[in-house]
Amino acid sequence: MVYKNFLTKISGLMLLIFFAFSSIQTYASGSEAHESEKFQPGTFIIDHVIDSYGWHITTFKGHSISIPLPVILVDNGKLVVFSSSKFHHGQSAYKGYALGFTKETNGKIVKLKENITGHFEHEAEMITESNFYDISITKNVCALLIAITLICVIFFSVAKSYKRRPNMAPKGLQSLMEVVIVFIRDEVVIPSIGTAKYKKYLPYILTLFFFILVNNLMGLVPIFPGGANVTGNIAVTGILALLTLLITSFSGSKSYWKHIFNTPGVPWWLKFPLPIMPVVEAMGIFTKPFVLMVRLFANITAGHIIILGFISLIFIFGAMNPVVGFAVSPLSLVFYLFMGMLELVVAFVQSYLFALLTSMYIGMALEDHEAHEGHEEHKTHELPQTESNN
Repeated sequence: MVYKNFLTKISGLMLLIFFAFSSIQTYASGSEAHESEKFQPGTFIIDHVIDSYGWHITTFKGHSISIPLPVILVDNGKLVVFSSSKFHHGQSAYKGYALGFTKETNGKIVKLKENITGHFEHEAEMITESNFYDISITKNVCALLIAITLICVIFFSVAKSYKRRPNMAPKGLQSLMEVVIVFIRDEVVIPSIGTAKYKKYLPYILTLFFFILVNNLMGLVPIFPGGANVTGNIAVTGILALLTLLITSFSGSKSYWKHIFNTPGVPWWLKFPLPIMPVVEAMGIFTKPFVLMVRLFANITAGHIIILGFISLIFIFGAMNPVVGFAVSPLSLVFYLFMGMLELVVAFVQSYLFALLTSMYIGMALEDHEAHEGHEEHKTHELPQTESNN
C-alpha cells in the first residue's frame, strides 16, 4: 500500500513537470515560428508572470491552442467588443486596435492612427493617443471569476450539508472546512478582536483567507484553469489592502483616532507646534495596508520567477550545448520540485499572515484605550489597600 501511494505521488509530480515543460516548449516553438529568435529567459519569465488577453494552453503540430478572451473597450463613449484572437498573438491589428509593441505599451492594447485590420508594421509612429477605457476580460480576471465561483460552490455545499444534517458530526468536505474555519476564528480573529465584536468581522476575514489561499494554490497549477498570477498582481493585492484600510478606518473608535492625532504621554511640542507625532501616526494608517499589499505581491511573484528561472537554465545551457543542457536538467528539476513545495507552504503562510494582520489592525482600531487605561489605574489604586489588609 505504501509503495502504491508512493508511485501515485511520483506520477502526479511527473504529470505536473510534463505540463510545465509543455508550456516552455510552446514558448520555444512559438519563438522559432516567429523569426527563429533565440530563447530569451527574461521575456519568457515576464510573459508568464504578467497578465494577458488570452489563455494559452499548448502547441500541437505547430499550431497554438489557446482560449481567446473577450476584448471590451469604451472609446469615446462607444463600446467596442471583439475576441482577442483577432490580434493573432500580437501580429495583427483589428479595427485600428493592436497589442502594444513599445517598451511603454508592451502587452497593452493601443489605438493606431489608421483603422487597420490585418498585419501591420511595428512602428511606434503608428500609435495615437486615445482616451479609451480597457475593461477586457483578461487572464487574471478570468482566473479571478473561476476562483470566486469555486469558493461559492464549496461554501454553499458546506452550508447545505449543515442544513441537511443539523447537530451531527461533519463528514467529507464539511469536516475539512470546519477545522480551518474554527482555527481562523479561535486562533486568529478572537485573540485579535475580542469575543464581544469578532462576529461582525469574521465573515470578511474568512473571505480574505480563502480567497487568497484558493488563488495562491491555483497559481501553482501549470494547466488550465490554473497558472494565472492573480495574487502576484499588485492591483489585486492593492484592492485587498484598500478594503482592510477602509474597514479599519470606519471601524476605528474615538480613542483610536485620539491616540493618532493627540497621542497621550507625548510632549506637547511634538504634537502642535511641531506635529511630528500626528504625522508619524497618520502615516502608520497607510503604511500598514501598504505592507500587506507588497508582502503578498512580492512573495507570490518571486516564487514564480525563481521556478521559471530554474527551468530556463535547461534551455540556456541547451542552447550552448545539448549535452550540457541534458546534464543540467536533473539539477534544475530538483530545484523546481523544491521550490514548488516551498511555494505550496508560502501559499498557506501568506493567506494566514494577511488574515492575521488584518485582524490585528481591526482589533487595534476597536480597542478602547481610555477604558483600558482607567482599568489599569483602578488596579494600581487597589493594590496598596490590599497589601494593608493583608
